[in-house]
Amino acid sequence: MAFGRLERSSGPAPISDINMTPLIDVMLVLLVIFMIAAPLMTGSLKLELPKSDAAAPGDAPRSLAVALDAAGKLYLDGAPLAPEALASRAAEAARRDPATEVQLQADRRVPYGQVVELIGTLQKAGLVRIAFVAEPEPAASR
Repeated sequence: MAFGRLERSSGPAPISDINMTPLIDVMLVLLVIFMIAAPLMTGSLKLELPKSDAAAPGDAPRSLAVALDAAGKLYLDGAPLAPEALASRAAEAARRDPATEVQLQADRRVPYGQVVELIGTLQKAGLVRIAFVAEPEPAASR
């Protein structure tokens, strides 16, 4: 009974290493997508800020961005916020750091009374450093 050789030759050895190239490619694509999408997400709030030739950005160590659009809606750091919640969030920020600066962005069509009410709410919460944000005037109109 000759059945041939008893030793069988096995095929090529299986690859036991993980191929990292597709994983790296996917991660780089995701990185590029987030790099492109991140600036677009922060610029979603459209305000028509007043123009001033003295407008220069401040460099406060800790700041909150409070925006008031033409319809009277409030935004805290770009996220919509109910007026009732603003006082508690501002008080919390004042507890963490009393020197926190509020960068107030108000649309030029917002009535002055609403801006004053907003400032009063912020001051009652303990935030007294309030900066008004404006757009710089174009160089040609100076």
